[in-house]
Amino acid sequence: MPPSPYFAAFLARWPSIEDLAAAPLDAVLTAWAGLGYYARARNLHSCARIVAGERGGRFPDSEGELLKLPGIGPYTAAAVAAIAFGRPAAVVDGNVERVVARLFAVETPLPAAKSELRALAADLTPEERPGDYAQAMMDLGATLCLPRTPRCGRCPLAGYCAARAAGTAEGLPRRSPKPPRPTRRAVAFWAVDPAGAVLLRRRPETGLLGGMMELPSTEWREAAWDEAEARARAPLTARWTELPGIVRHTFTHFHLEARVWAGRAGQGAAPAAGRWVALDDLGAEALPSVMRKLVSHALEGAARRPGT
Repeated sequence: MPPSPYFAAFLARWPSIEDLAAAPLDAVLTAWAGLGYYARARNLHSCARIVAGERGGRFPDSEGELLKLPGIGPYTAAAVAAIAFGRPAAVVDGNVERVVARLFAVETPLPAAKSELRALAADLTPEERPGDYAQAMMDLGATLCLPRTPRCGRCPLAGYCAARAAGTAEGLPRRSPKPPRPTRRAVAFWAVDPAGAVLLRRRPETGLLGGMMELPSTEWREAAWDEAEARARAPLTARWTELPGIVRHTFTHFHLEARVWAGRAGQGAAPAAGRWVALDDLGAEALPSVMRKLVSHALEGAARRPGT
């Protein structure tokens, strides 16, 4: 499968580890827009700087050393060690979990079964050609050992599969029910200065959307914000007007509902934090998808209310 157009453009812009290490973080975050999970972009950039600067452009070849690099967890460390360096490392992604759960008829539901499945996968991993084996197992799960309709008749491991023998293959691996996603609420502030520039601020480096740019906003919480609470958290003094409509966005663990207040700052207004960005330059800012939704909503709403 070819890479997505976004990732292909990302690779074309920074084709080597040295190129990526030399790039400004904001440029990397902006180019990552559309690829999701912005923490991956930050970690990728940090990892590139370490490898290019401290390791002379060479990645470590063992799981233990790979795990010391930013953003590299057990799956990635094992995959790089096995596929790139031929180390007998157990590569376990969702496809491999499914294959192993069915091979051994593991009834423990995920995610509790992860350690058991990883141990079983490690026992299967060969000393010879571990990278080819890892890719074969992942491909087996992606093409034959499918989640709902496994193609057992075409599977080379069908004769060894305990779940197939028991007639339970389609029901494995079992999964614990996911808790419902809560809904959090916020008020975002669309502040414009006399020159038409928009106020943006940078999010904390750690946590959700860390290091990205955003419209200033209240905290994101489950309780609704009343006018007095929201006004107390405005980034500067202005005549704020709520724009009609709500912006909705879903993250992995929660839904967000945000209202947008628009306000025009006076000459020389000094916000507590952030910087003014010209409208024409917003596209070059490291704005995550949810912020781009808020910007679009604000532009449409402000266009209908030119006095704000």
